[in-house]
Amino acid sequence: MSPEPEADLERLRAIAMALPKAAEKISHGANVFYIDKGKIFAWFWHNHHDDGETAILVKTSGIEEQQMLIEIDPDLYFRPAYLGPYGWIAIRTDQPHSDWDHIADRIALSWDYVAPPKLKGKG
Repeated sequence: MSPEPEADLERLRAIAMALPKAAEKISHGANVFYIDKGKIFAWFWHNHHDDGETAILVKTSGIEEQQMLIEIDPDLYFRPAYLGPYGWIAIRTDQPHSDWDHIADRIALSWDYVAPPKLKGKG
């Protein structure tokens, strides 16, 4: 669990809110970042249901990508409760050397998965 969850949340907020049409709200006791009609692209979980983890949850392209990420780096990624069956991945931020550039890339990719084509300039 991160010793400084507020610092992790502030980093996430800075990354997420820099994306087009991003907004933030509290949902189910967690900070979520969303666009257009409430489509969520990132969650911040800190000790969610006493799981002892601090993580950012983002969308993947699906279960295959989720499984691949966990296999490649199980110390960084895990399948989150509730959202995991829908292809979401959790990225631990409580690691000694969290790679925030990598986390930012995953957040941007998650945004891209939920953004409507018109917002991505494709419509």
